[in-house]
Amino acid sequence: MTLREISSLMAQAETAAGRAAGSVTLIAVSKVQPNERVKAVLDEGHRTFGENKVQEAAGKWPEFKQQFAGVDLHLIGPLQSNKTRAAMELFDAIHTVDRPKLAKSIARLAQEMGHCPELFIQVNTGEEEQKAGVLPAETDAFITECQSMDLPVTGLMCIPPVNEEPALHFALLAKIAARNGLRGLSMGMSSDFERAIALGATHIRVGSAIFGQRVPA
Repeated sequence: MTLREISSLMAQAETAAGRAAGSVTLIAVSKVQPNERVKAVLDEGHRTFGENKVQEAAGKWPEFKQQFAGVDLHLIGPLQSNKTRAAMELFDAIHTVDRPKLAKSIARLAQEMGHCPELFIQVNTGEEEQKAGVLPAETDAFITECQSMDLPVTGLMCIPPVNEEPALHFALLAKIAARNGLRGLSMGMSSDFERAIALGATHIRVGSAIFGQRVPA
């Protein structure tokens, strides 16, 4: 599948859901992809990308940002507290705020640095022990805690369990966001982004369908 084909499917899904054209942002997940593949997508005009690891992104994106104007870089993988500063210097959005310690670190550095990326709180909608994210029952309180620190929380993110119907998790995430007045919903990947768009996704995350299969180092 090509970038153009995915964009076309997104447009169709927006129309089917009665949503405005262009209301959903495609995050091209470029983790573990060779630079030539990433550059090819940049050459096509796409500018919104997602990375899982701060260190990998730091070795790739500063040069690309010099070559291509308007790059919007999103961290979609877990963030260790000791890498918070580097993440805030490099990324325009962080989708994986998932614990008070990290939120406090971001708040402290935001005051020190004078800026803060757009923030999404990761919700563990499947309540999976091995997965990061705030439990649904604890999300309202965590949102309030983050807002009390003046953090720019604009939305929520989830990764549904692989063996469950993702639409149930998308609907739950949308419900939590709505009752907290948050507009951003980072949900939906290659296999389910059309269902995510139908349920209100504002950001979808698509990797191998754009770039081809990942090439681990």
